[in-house]
Amino acid sequence: MKIQRSFAIWSSLLLPPLSMLLGSIGAQGQSRGNKYACSEPNPAALCNAGNTCGSASAPCTVDVKRTSTAAQAVPSITNAKGNATFCVKVGTTVTWRSTSKNTGFVVDFGPSAPFDEGGTIIGGSDRAVSTVAKKEGCYKYSAGACVSGAIYGMCGTGNAEAIVIGGGN
Repeated sequence: MKIQRSFAIWSSLLLPPLSMLLGSIGAQGQSRGNKYACSEPNPAALCNAGNTCGSASAPCTVDVKRTSTAAQAVPSITNAKGNATFCVKVGTTVTWRSTSKNTGFVVDFGPSAPFDEGGTIIGGSDRAVSTVAKKEGCYKYSAGACVSGAIYGMCGTGNAEAIVIGGGN
């Protein structure tokens, strides 16, 4: 009886503020328009100098790292955020690496990859992998990173998008 009464008191105190908090978080997410670039009618139109990595003559480097909660792919663009959509031009060399010590990574574009060698990209802090962007389009990918020797929560994953644009854009 005491347990039920105690639960009723706590739930009446906690549920209204909790539901308001969750409702405001949902509203914020909707107001920001959390859309995927690849669901846009013309994803290449989203590309500009601020989110395009590398060029046909300068490589693009993507650092895949394990954070406290997930994995992040961070392109070598000024002020780039982890797992943000980035663009590369056809012919650009993209080097996938991890600057984190003792970290291995896997990057998977699914059945169709935009790079010269399709398939999964597997590397680590001691093994960078270079690929060349070949096929225009918008591509969703997943990145996973694991820290060797860790026991609990050693691996994390994250999802992101890359847009490959023609050399003239």
